[in-house]
Amino acid sequence: MNSELVTKAGTMIRAMNKKPEDYFCTLALLDKDGYPTASTISISESEGIRWLTFCTGLTSNKANRIRECNRASVCINALQYNITLVGTVEILTGTDIKKEMWYEALSHHFNGPQDPGYCVLRFNTERYNLLIDWQSEEGTL
Repeated sequence: MNSELVTKAGTMIRAMNKKPEDYFCTLALLDKDGYPTASTISISESEGIRWLTFCTGLTSNKANRIRECNRASVCINALQYNITLVGTVEILTGTDIKKEMWYEALSHHFNGPQDPGYCVLRFNTERYNLLIDWQSEEGTL
């Protein structure tokens, strides 16, 4: 594992937290028929590349798909990099985590962190494929 490149990817992701205008992030899940589906989503928080959180509706297609199959992939990209992560996702509905992950742009969709329709998705990375500044690295966590 090239810890320098993994650290750089984590630092880049951390800088993106709650700033959806600065990057593109796609969450890919399997639908009920086993086909991959991809949705653009904003990162709420992260710990390096180990885990990332996203906010969505508890009855959204994303949450419904995760209940059926929690395997997922995340791709974060711009012209200078492509960070692809593979792992699992869990749905979190606790009050504390919802408050911690809340950011102002969510107010367009939910009535605050106490909204019962709002939930947090936590993606846990199992393996990664990084391309940053024309250096590449892949591995497992």
